[in-house]
Amino acid sequence: MGKLWRQLRWRIVAAQMVVVVVGVALVLLMAYVILSLFAPAGVLAELDAFRRSIFTAVSVAALGAIIAGLMTSFWLAREILRPLRQITASSQRLAQGHYTERVPVPASDELAQMAENFNQMAAALEQVEQQRVALIGNVSHELRTPLAGLNGYLEGLMDGVFPGNEETFALMDHEVRRLRRLVDDLQALSRVEAGQISLQMADFDLIPLVERVLRQLQPSAESQELQMETDFTVQALVVHADSDRVAQVLLNLVGNAIRYTPEGGRIVVAVKGEGETAVVSVTDTGVGIPPEALPYIFERFYRVDASRTRRSGGSGIGLTISRHLVWAMGGELTAVSPGPDQGSTFRFTLPLAAGTK
Repeated sequence: MGKLWRQLRWRIVAAQMVVVVVGVALVLLMAYVILSLFAPAGVLAELDAFRRSIFTAVSVAALGAIIAGLMTSFWLAREILRPLRQITASSQRLAQGHYTERVPVPASDELAQMAENFNQMAAALEQVEQQRVALIGNVSHELRTPLAGLNGYLEGLMDGVFPGNEETFALMDHEVRRLRRLVDDLQALSRVEAGQISLQMADFDLIPLVERVLRQLQPSAESQELQMETDFTVQALVVHADSDRVAQVLLNLVGNAIRYTPEGGRIVVAVKGEGETAVVSVTDTGVGIPPEALPYIFERFYRVDASRTRRSGGSGIGLTISRHLVWAMGGELTAVSPGPDQGSTFRFTLPLAAGTK
């Protein structure tokens, strides 16, 4: 009995029967009271016959109500339990790795909302799985490139094709450094996505930091004959953030602008205040970003032009790391571009220090 009572179907049936029984009992009680109190005196025989007729009619009505209650109870239980069973079965298949699993959306608003939420969760899990598979493939490809280079140099040294001189070892060292940089980037990405990055939050003036980063990158810009300019609307802007992480984000954004801007191009780094935030933007006249690529530009290993990115030496996760760092400091990092060969603008915000306007 206890096992049956734990099932929703029988609870619905029992609730319906309680309603029927209580309704019939109240009708019989009210009929008895009314006939006993308000019937004229001297009509007891007629009263008994009428009372029996009332009781018979109510009994027939009660029987019909019980049958109707049972039918509607089972119908209602089936309508409620069917989508629940579908979600239960689908969740089990989802747990087994079938991420394409979806459930039909029933007509009921409440059950439809539950089914839609389940389908959204399944779609999100499917996307995460696709990203995981893509990440494994991208990581293996990125690791294979420097390893293949190292293997080629080693085989050349063993076969006597390459001389064992300083130039050959310098080339091998370059591949080792490339491999180490990729591993370091992957470790940084893992920490920052897991929220395990340590931040030293403090108040500092953003303008000197931006100027220091630009002086650091100025030689790279000059080697490509790029014009690098600043556009500061304020002389000082105090933010509350981690200065080292802000410098890391800015180095990545300006470094990308230098990497993807042809010779003779122009890069402008602007700083201004907007409400309670500081806004730093890096605008270039470089290769630009196609409209279809903008939604994915911050995804891990996403490349607008894979061959060009690999030739330039990028790992494909710098923007992902930068965005997570900005998020961790309470800001946002976005990108806009009119289109290919029309340049792009990367913009990130930071919270101002308390009392700064």
